[in-house]
Amino acid sequence: MYSRWRYAPLKLFAIRQKPREEEEEQQLAAAASMDAVSQRVLEHLTEVEEAAEEVLSSKQQVVELDSRRNRNREALSALRTEDTEKVKVCFGNMFIKLPKLKTREMIQKDQEQLDKEINELRKGLKAKVNRLNELQGKPELRGYSLSPLSTEEIKAINSLFKR
Repeated sequence: MYSRWRYAPLKLFAIRQKPREEEEEQQLAAAASMDAVSQRVLEHLTEVEEAAEEVLSSKQQVVELDSRRNRNREALSALRTEDTEKVKVCFGNMFIKLPKLKTREMIQKDQEQLDKEINELRKGLKAKVNRLNELQGKPELRGYSLSPLSTEEIKAINSLFKR
């Protein structure tokens, strides 16, 4: 009878071990699922942050190009008031004397190029803002993707109203 009691507590201990092992396994599984969830949240936040950074960098590029365009506009108005045939133009660290007409043509070409770049950035900015809003769970902006009528479309509308 002594031997029977001797082994009985060991059996109870063995029986108690199984639920603890199962609890540990469940805790590990829960921790793994929490890690997966937190990893997905972290990836989503990273994606949102990258989209926001793209929007901000595009806006900054538009501001820089617009300031260049304003400087060119100032230069064109200064050329209109200039009486001399040759003007001094700054290229990097050098001033070069160029004919007034050639300088005006160069600045106007630069203006056209800047206008194209700004318009492309603004079009791309609309798509980037929509993507950012989508990632943040916000509704798409209504009326944000409108574009103005072209001169041909305006002429066609005016001709319809004149009838």
